Amino acid sequence: MLTLLAAAADATPLMWEDLGLRPGIELGFFTLRFYSLAYLAGILLGYWHLLRMIKAPGAPMGQRHADDLFFYATLGIILGGRLGYATFYQPSLWASPADLLALWHGGMSFHGGLIGVILAITWVSWKGELSFLRTCDYIAVNVPFGMMFGRIANFINGELWGRPSDVAWAMVFPGGGPLARHPSQLYEAALEGLLLIVVMQLLFWKTRARWRPGLLVGVFTAGIAMARFTVEFFREPDAQLAEFAERTGLSMGQWLTIPLIALGLFFAVRAMLRPPLGSAAA
Repeated sequence: MLTLLAAAADATPLMWEDLGLRPGIELGFFTLRFYSLAYLAGILLGYWHLLRMIKAPGAPMGQRHADDLFFYATLGIILGGRLGYATFYQPSLWASPADLLALWHGGMSFHGGLIGVILAITWVSWKGELSFLRTCDYIAVNVPFGMMFGRIANFINGELWGRPSDVAWAMVFPGGGPLARHPSQLYEAALEGLLLIVVMQLLFWKTRARWRPGLLVGVFTAGIAMARFTVEFFREPDAQLAEFAERTGLSMGQWLTIPLIALGLFFAVRAMLRPPLGSAAA
């Protein structure tokens, strides 16, 4: 921290390498990567919190459903996230199965992971005869945990850096050339993660939002999409999509978030216009 403050005071670029960060924990024969630990931490914390949520009045599921969601949503996050990244951001990965499966090298798509989780919720809801929309509400509250940990891991890995900038906290990243850049990974961790954690926790525990089907998932979807749209102005587009961003005026990530913003607002407004469930919400 003192290094960061001193560099900022001297108006010299911060160097990511000076932070002493490493991509993982060396175990001799194996490197336990923080990227993998971030996903694991987000999933486990989300599962633990979901178990707390279903003990509160109005839960649309039981313990066995939560267990099934934990398993299938984990698969959806990993497979959907990686396949989504290959589809939307780096199609060349499809030609190399070994690289496609190399999750430890990073490269996960939020939109692909979202599709994977939706498919997981659809399967568990259908099999357990649950309300799909209310199940989505409960899952949405827990997703920001993983988003925050994942973006922090991106920063630790020194990847997915931001656009060149002269702000005091701009940083020179390895592989990013000599220019200081926005640490956009931390912006995403704050907006997509920490901010949404606070918002979703307050809505669930301090309001009657869970009695309005679609409100929680609507707020989450619109919130995370708006956060991502905003951060994309500071984030460097993937190298293979830089020309696309310049030609269209928006990055691939921004184009993919626009329908999510509309969808989230639709569900949130729809939920508020309908009467809440049960007398317990009165």
